[in-house]
Amino acid sequence: MTELNLIQKLIVWVPPVLFAITVHEVAHGWVAKRLGDPTAMMLGRLTLNPLKHVDPVGTLFMPGLLLFMGAPFLFGWAKPVPVTFQNLRRPKQDMALVAIAGPAANLIMAILWSVLLKITLAMPEIAGEQIQLMAYMGFAGISINVALMVLNLLPIPPLDGGRILVSLLPGPWSWHVSRMEPFGFFIVIGLLMFGILQSILFSAQTIFFSILGL
Repeated sequence: MTELNLIQKLIVWVPPVLFAITVHEVAHGWVAKRLGDPTAMMLGRLTLNPLKHVDPVGTLFMPGLLLFMGAPFLFGWAKPVPVTFQNLRRPKQDMALVAIAGPAANLIMAILWSVLLKITLAMPEIAGEQIQLMAYMGFAGISINVALMVLNLLPIPPLDGGRILVSLLPGPWSWHVSRMEPFGFFIVIGLLMFGILQSILFSAQTIFFSILGL
């Protein structure tokens, strides 16, 4: 496949990024609603309209910067779907289910994008530029969803992995971990600055692609 120019890269990457982030957040809200909390639905966040979920920094600036810099991976985030945990039927236990819903949605999307990629790669090279762009989009869809899934599963509040950890730990330990939440963003930035986050995400993507035989 040929190298893409910047416009082609935007065409290939923007839809998977928006879709991955949007479905991730909707999954949180949908599971929360099923478990007794209608907050996201009442605020109009149970929608696949990406404009309802866009975060200027996490959805636009960060992925755009990484794409412009030619980074080997992309990741980002959306405005978190509001969840009132007190409304959940079993707040501590159900918090884990709400948290895991987002990464689970990304895993499902990564698998679906891999099906698209396999189909396009099976087509002859003469199939045209549109098919090549679809193949690149399949690669982008896998990459962003795997990155988003692994990033959110890091056991750092307020990431989903941190919320899962808080819900699983016994009372005192749960409370201590939850107190990390105001510093979670800075911890992630620190991991990014020292190259640790890049290594984790790139390794996860490499493993996923190797499982697919790509």
